[in-house]
Amino acid sequence: MKLISWNVNGIRACVTKGFLEYFNEMDADIFCIQESKLQEGQINLELEGYYQYWNYAEKKGYSGTAIFTKEKPLNVTYGLGIEEHDKEGRVITLEFENFYMITVYTPNSKNELARLDYRMVWEDAFKEYLKVLDEKKPVIVCGDLNVAHKEIDLKNPKTNLRNAGFTEEERSKFTELLNSGFVDTFRYFYPDEVGAYSWWSYRFNARAKNAGWRIDYFLVSDSIKDKLEDAKIHSEVLGSDHCPVELKINI
Repeated sequence: MKLISWNVNGIRACVTKGFLEYFNEMDADIFCIQESKLQEGQINLELEGYYQYWNYAEKKGYSGTAIFTKEKPLNVTYGLGIEEHDKEGRVITLEFENFYMITVYTPNSKNELARLDYRMVWEDAFKEYLKVLDEKKPVIVCGDLNVAHKEIDLKNPKTNLRNAGFTEEERSKFTELLNSGFVDTFRYFYPDEVGAYSWWSYRFNARAKNAGWRIDYFLVSDSIKDKLEDAKIHSEVLGSDHCPVELKINI
């Protein structure tokens, strides 16, 4: 199976920058997006051969996720089942016969770390959600997790130690998540690869300089890591401040 995840930073804008051409070219079995930034009825994507599932934020033009899948899932759920966390359209879960497929857009801790406390609560709730599912069948999680896990995962670690996405608190929560039974698939294949980033600031000509962060991931349950075939970061693909990431898995 070929799986793609992409924070499109506004699907309507991304469509004007080649989203549909890329989508058709990839021919993924499952294609997940984050930060759709729209409400129901604001776009009509013609994706022949795909079932579409959208989760919208209550706040207009904010957050939001979607999954497009060739195979119809057995079941679809939206959010974590916790009201506090389910107003921003951040999670969709599809249940298939052999696995759960989850897309997530993790809350950003914001400037001055204004939302770091909330982020910590979210992290614990999300980890518990995944662990409950993992007890039933294997889990594949993808999306913008808004954290660069290790120094190798961003260009300038020393100057970002207290910035959102690279705080000790956020990185520790990511480590906890992995230690609870999940694999960072890109690092599984490429543990020492440097310069592999999935997000670049629009400022300071960052993308041209490849001064980026790796904050978009595919994670899988430990129990299916032997089924992994490859992981890729498609940094050549434009259309957003993030690029798509890919997972190939035999499941």
